[in-house]
Amino acid sequence: MKNIEKGSWYVIVNPHAGSKKTQADWPDIRKMLISEGLDIECVFTEHQHHATELAKKAVQDDGFKKIIVVGGDGTLNEILNGIFHQNRYKHTDIVIGVISVGTGNDWGRMYDMPQDYLEQIKIIKANKTYLQDVGKVSYFHHGKEETHYFMNIAGMGFDALVAKKTNIAKQKGAGGVLTYLLNLLAGLFQFSHNFVKIEKEGNPLFSGKVFSMSIGICSYNGGGMMQLPFAISNDGLFDVTLIKKTSRLKVVRNIKNLYDGSFVKMKEVETYTGKQFTITAVPQKSVFLETDGESLGHSPLNFSLIPLALKVIIK
Repeated sequence: MKNIEKGSWYVIVNPHAGSKKTQADWPDIRKMLISEGLDIECVFTEHQHHATELAKKAVQDDGFKKIIVVGGDGTLNEILNGIFHQNRYKHTDIVIGVISVGTGNDWGRMYDMPQDYLEQIKIIKANKTYLQDVGKVSYFHHGKEETHYFMNIAGMGFDALVAKKTNIAKQKGAGGVLTYLLNLLAGLFQFSHNFVKIEKEGNPLFSGKVFSMSIGICSYNGGGMMQLPFAISNDGLFDVTLIKKTSRLKVVRNIKNLYDGSFVKMKEVETYTGKQFTITAVPQKSVFLETDGESLGHSPLNFSLIPLALKVIIK
C-alpha cells in the first residue's frame, strides 16, 4: 500500500479519446499540469474498461482520493464505476477533476465547463467541489443480471441503437458529432418501435410503443443534444424523456430541436421525474441500454437514484 501525499492527483489518461486527440495533446496537457503546480501520477488506459480497473486500484490499493480524468464521457463513466466498486473510502471522499478531450463532452456541458485545457486545469487547481446525484441500473447481459452506475444519461430504444453504431464506428477510427448524426439517420431505417411497460416507484406509469427513452442526472448526450432539458443534477430525482411511436419523417424534421430541448413540446413526448423506474418489454429482451455512451445489455431494466453521491470539480 502506497503512502500518498495529501495533494497528489492520480491522472488517468485515455489516449484513444477524441479519435486519439488525447494521444496528440497529452504532452502539452502534462506540461500545463506541472506548470500549475499539481503533484501528479499518470497512467494510460490500454483497453475498454481499463479506466474502471485503474480507478478502483488507485483508491482501494494505493489510497488516492483525488483523480483527474483526461478523456471523454466514456472514460469518465468508467472511472465512476471504479470508484463505486471500491470499499476503502466513502464515494464522497473521492474528488474527480475532468480534462475533456472526448468527442461529446456532454457531462461538461451541464456545468458550462470550458474547452481550453489550461482553463480546465486551473478549475481543477481551484478545487471548487460539487456533489451530484448518480444513477444505478440493473440489466441483463448474456443471461446474467449486471449493475452499472452512470452520472449523465442512460438511453434506451433508438438512442441505444445509435450509441451502439457510434461505438462501432469509434473502434474503426471514426468519431465526433458528425459520426453520431450519420448513425442517427442510418439507424432510422433499421429501428423498430418497442412495446414497453414502465413503472415509477412500483406503480404503473406507461404502457405502449416507444421510439426512444432517456433517463438521467444531467441534460445532454450525443454531442450537445438536450435530451433532458429540465434536469437538475443534485435534486435527488431522475429526469425522464419518453418519445412514443412516431414517424421517421417527424424525427428528421425535429433533429434541430434536440439541441435546445424544444422537441419535448411534440405531442409524442412525455416527461417525468422520479427516484426509481422499472422498464419491461415485449418480447422481454427487446429494449437495449446505453449509459453515458457505453452500450450495455437489455431489458428488464431497473433504475434507482443515489442522491449526492459523487464529488466533482466544476467552475
